[in-house]
Amino acid sequence: MVAAHASSHSSESAEWIMCLDKRPAERSGEDVDIILARLKNVKAFERFHPRLLQQICLCCFYECLEKGITLYRQGDIGTSWYAVLSGSLDVKISETSSYQDAVTICTLGSGTAFGESILDDTPRHATIVTRELSELLRIEQREFRSLWERYHQCMAGLLAPPYGVMESSCGADRMPDKENISNNSFVSVSKHQNKKSFIEIPAKPHPKWISQVPSEKILRAGKVLRNAILSRAPHMIRDRKYHLKTYRQCCVGTELVDWQIQQSSCVHSRIQAVGMWQVLLEEGVLNHVDQELSFQDKYLFYRFLDDEQEDAPLPSEEEGRESQEELQDTLLLLSQIGPDAHMRMILRKHPSERTEDDLEIIYEELLHIKALSHLSTTVKRELVGVLIFESHAKAGTVLFSQGEEGTSWYIILKGSVNVVIYGKGVVCTLHEGDDFGKLALVNDAPRAASIVLREDNCHFLRVDKEDFNRILRDVEANTVRLKEHGQDVLVLEKSLSSNRTSVHGASTSNYKYKVMSGTPEKILEHLLEMTRMDSQFTESDSALDDFVLMHCVFIPNAQLCPVLTGQYPSLASQGSQQERLDYTLNNKRRVIRLVMQWAAVHGDQLQEDSVSLVFLQEFFMAVSNDAKAIPPLSEQLKDLERIVKQNAEDARSAQKKHKVLLHQFSMGDEKPQKCQPIKSNDELLFKVFCCDHTYITIRVPVIASVKEVIGAVADKLGSVEDLLLVSLSSAGEKVVFKPSDVSVFSSLTINGRLFACRRDQLDSLAPLPEQEGPSTGSLASFEWMSSKDVAYHLTSYDWELFHCVHELELIYHTFGRQNVKKTTVNLDLFLRRFNEIQFWVITEVCLCSPLSKRVQLLKKFMKIAAHCKDYRNLNAFFAIIMGLSNPAVSRLSQSWERLPSKFKKFYGEFENLMDPSRNHRAYRLTVAKLEPPIIPFMPLLIKDMTFTHEGNKTFIDNLVNFEKMRMIANTVKMVRYCRSQPFSPESPLASKNHPDMRTYVRHLNVIDNQRILTQLSHGLEPRRS
Repeated sequence: MVAAHASSHSSESAEWIMCLDKRPAERSGEDVDIILARLKNVKAFERFHPRLLQQICLCCFYECLEKGITLYRQGDIGTSWYAVLSGSLDVKISETSSYQDAVTICTLGSGTAFGESILDDTPRHATIVTRELSELLRIEQREFRSLWERYHQCMAGLLAPPYGVMESSCGADRMPDKENISNNSFVSVSKHQNKKSFIEIPAKPHPKWISQVPSEKILRAGKVLRNAILSRAPHMIRDRKYHLKTYRQCCVGTELVDWQIQQSSCVHSRIQAVGMWQVLLEEGVLNHVDQELSFQDKYLFYRFLDDEQEDAPLPSEEEGRESQEELQDTLLLLSQIGPDAHMRMILRKHPSERTEDDLEIIYEELLHIKALSHLSTTVKRELVGVLIFESHAKAGTVLFSQGEEGTSWYIILKGSVNVVIYGKGVVCTLHEGDDFGKLALVNDAPRAASIVLREDNCHFLRVDKEDFNRILRDVEANTVRLKEHGQDVLVLEKSLSSNRTSVHGASTSNYKYKVMSGTPEKILEHLLEMTRMDSQFTESDSALDDFVLMHCVFIPNAQLCPVLTGQYPSLASQGSQQERLDYTLNNKRRVIRLVMQWAAVHGDQLQEDSVSLVFLQEFFMAVSNDAKAIPPLSEQLKDLERIVKQNAEDARSAQKKHKVLLHQFSMGDEKPQKCQPIKSNDELLFKVFCCDHTYITIRVPVIASVKEVIGAVADKLGSVEDLLLVSLSSAGEKVVFKPSDVSVFSSLTINGRLFACRRDQLDSLAPLPEQEGPSTGSLASFEWMSSKDVAYHLTSYDWELFHCVHELELIYHTFGRQNVKKTTVNLDLFLRRFNEIQFWVITEVCLCSPLSKRVQLLKKFMKIAAHCKDYRNLNAFFAIIMGLSNPAVSRLSQSWERLPSKFKKFYGEFENLMDPSRNHRAYRLTVAKLEPPIIPFMPLLIKDMTFTHEGNKTFIDNLVNFEKMRMIANTVKMVRYCRSQPFSPESPLASKNHPDMRTYVRHLNVIDNQRILTQLSHGLEPRRS
């Protein structure tokens, strides 16, 4: 799952690291549970058997290494096996004994594992160096060998090299000699460019990719659908004639789509229904009468597997009843896996046969593939037209061998592969989203390594060399570079726009130029030139909107204001008087519109910026003077005057009196009031604690730096040198802030507190008793509250918090608020709310002793989650379901066993919506169908922006990477869209018994210490022997 906020998860991280720091013999059952909960989310262990994973918890160690640390060198004798938890490491190979000659051949990212050579004391085949701050899990040689001996069957094929498929004579970590490959248990797929027999793109390929043996789940789904059709619409399955030929017991594609849409609300479109039927067709549960491989919404004949035999029996009455009961679950299952089947169906088409809709679906998929994150939109659009789907069924298949000619570039869509070098063995493993094979194409060199499937059923996207080189040539040919003094100042990309018809009826080509990178001044100049002043919205208008939103990253207001002044032109010097007036008028109107747009987006921020306010006043005076000579400017003058006056008034009122926020960042009993956006110059009364748990109250601006906070503390305590400001969580985790850090108050965990101490007192800091949270649950009052009312008040409060978040805070958070010296306090509070709701669920369940009450509580939280989903509060919905899936709750087997099947089904549906696979595809498909107002799952939006930020450089050759700015702006605009309508459902009637419900949901009292929650959970239901 996505982390809601770095600081909010830090206590959990510290908790499990503290458990790992203990000697293995000293780890308790609770320690193992805490470690296990963390390891279940580590990609390297996702296919490990639970028993094996539990044993790993008993013997593994945690390591955190800075950038540039050499873990081991090529030729060393190994002592440990490693899994990468976060960060990345470079794999370096040297053909000589000199480390200086080492070449980086690949990078190991989060979720990869390495070091299996310790099984037979083979020297290390590569040097491993940390590329960035990296967290590793380490298992020492003796324990790893013991695990291998005991769990050989579980581990075979899951670790690199694939011992389960390699001949033992090859030796561990070692690839067989090239001439012996054909005798090995690896299966070589291809050695040359011609791969047509293995790829599903000929006109009528052999259906080799259809499963010969359908999975039990899909086989049952086919039977349920067939029985339901025979029960409800038996006329759909009958003998049919076409061109004098009779086809037995067939259905028609269009009728199947119509029927499916009528049966369930989860089927929203014909395209979705096509994907659901494609699932059955791929597994052979439904077949086209002429063995076509794609299901089509046309008058084509399809036959269920059961109808392939002569005189297939009709379902009995009992079978019909069972199928009716299972129908909705079956349709839900198919709706979840249908999009992937539909995607495969599209990719299996020959590129020339893909429709515009097909290309758009593929493009949406490419946006979330890690290996392509750095490519421009144009390149992604080009790839959509040439990508080929390739799949292989068996682990051990050799995709290509070292030394072969490079003919294709691959992206892993599903599964994983091992990278093998002769004489060195497996040097790394690549997973979903990684790519390989590009280097040989770029350098026109032989393959540097062999690629071997690490697991069964791997899917790839392939780009062949000819298409790859053509795209590179086209991109360069369509790149326009503007230079000044021999240096690039603006890079544009030319692409063919939609054709327009001339007055004579002839079709003409129309090109558009998109900004890829440039200096801020030249980007702005170009976008203004391309802006149209009529009512038509253009691509340039969207780009200008993105510039206004993102400029704080590359040109702050203090530098932008002079640039805007320079863009506001004087009279033109050439042409007739009318031409000069028209030219000047249009240019001035463009700049005026831009300034008003800028003031609207940055309004609250401008009030705190004297340079911007002065600029607005001077700009208004300049436009006022020009309006006397150019009357048409008066049309915009009124709006500009209103904006300038409003900002000036807001700035004056802000200077007279700052809001003083009491207890804003911790639990309080004050009467709840509607949330208002917190500004950086608002002042805050806050407690800072000392080692002896005494405290002082300080008053500082929200934006105050740590240095200023320490100064305020020192003034109260008297002159105290070398004071540190420390965040202390309820679990005892300490974070020492840097003097330059700003607005640290909002980075505290839910029950976290600020402490001031000397460095020699750091180890003696202990959490306050109040940080432990409640000792009793609130069930006595909570159980009588209506689930719908609770969901309403949760959503109402969440909407207030969400509405307070300024769009710019998302940008500050992504690029680092320390770098832009801005606060993200409103965003921090909203993200913290996610964790607060999550821990509220866990706390209430773990503090509920009676089993029957606990079962009722699980049901109540599921009802609240369902109502939150109905209110389109997906943030709270995810928080509640993640709370129920926390190990402290999910391990309560007695409680879950007593849950009615209806609620188990609901929970299963909710978990499916939260499925993180394919970059949360299930959630994204759901959100795409919703109308605003929506409270989105904010941690995923943050993840999307971080994904784009980390995958793309902000500056390329000292020019602003404007393509990156536009991608991030698109995510920010999603938030704008979600808030484009007000939240105004009917308010529930205030309950006489619970008038304090509004207060209750705004001040949730929680335990945020995972260790305490785990202990409480074990107290409720001790571990079964």
